[in-house]
Amino acid sequence: MAERILLIEDDPRLARMVDDYLSEAGFRVVHAATGAQGLSLAQRESFDALVLDLMLPDIDGLDVCKQLRARDAIPILMLTARGDAMDRVVGLEMGADDYLPKPFEPRELLARLRAILRRAHAGVASAVLRFGRLEIDKDAREVRIDGTARPLTSYQFALLFAMAERAGRVLSRDSLFDLVKGETIDAYDRSIDVHISRIRAAIEDNPKQPRRVITVRGAGYVFAKAQD
Repeated sequence: MAERILLIEDDPRLARMVDDYLSEAGFRVVHAATGAQGLSLAQRESFDALVLDLMLPDIDGLDVCKQLRARDAIPILMLTARGDAMDRVVGLEMGADDYLPKPFEPRELLARLRAILRRAHAGVASAVLRFGRLEIDKDAREVRIDGTARPLTSYQFALLFAMAERAGRVLSRDSLFDLVKGETIDAYDRSIDVHISRIRAAIEDNPKQPRRVITVRGAGYVFAKAQD
């Protein structure tokens, strides 16, 4: 599905140029000519990123940025014709992810927009891994099934996260030991099997017939992207 971009820009000619160029690149662009209209759209609809002009006829772009950032983590690329470096600093402090002075090449706008989207996607991916009903929250160090937390020790969580990050790859016991160094564990091979058994008890519907953490005989374990 095409990513949706909210463009808040009062110059109709520039707005058409940006809209045409981003649309050709595969984005869906929604245009707002004022800060108030942009804020209203952002409140009612979901967007993947915002391209925001700093100088708007009604609300200063910095205020728009501040209001949006207070309630949403949407990536923001700020545009401005002002040449003062302090505007750039203030914009970034208000929560903008990047800053592009006018006039600009559409190619550079596209490159910067893609860059902030990549960073946003990477941040989400690193924080929470989702596999159907299963969520593995790195920051909270919590595993959830259908939103309900399942108990795991710190080591078991680290072990599960290491496998889930590498879903589809067979990992030997030695590889798993290396990936979760620093956690307390008995230093013998069979201890991995005990922890895997407890992980299965926490996340599998039927631990005796696991669909997530699969034993590969003679090789190790693989976290499978099973469908719920």
